[in-house]
Amino acid sequence: MLLEVKDLEVSFFTHAGEVKAVRGATFSVDEGEVVALVGESGCGKSVTAQSIMRLIPDPPGKIDNGSICL
Repeated sequence: MLLEVKDLEVSFFTHAGEVKAVRGATFSVDEGEVVALVGESGCGKSVTAQSIMRLIPDPPGKIDNGSICL
């Protein structure tokens, strides 16, 4: 397995309170496999990708739960 994401949860803390950007994302990518994240605007695609690359700024963002194994 090349990439495994289990139960990923990411939040951002704003003046209005906590915003849960990703809740319970789980998927895996095997060697040679091509995977696409698709969804509506604002559904967490970019935050999921940034979490995998460890680019979520802390603060205001935080990976609350889950594991990412690359």
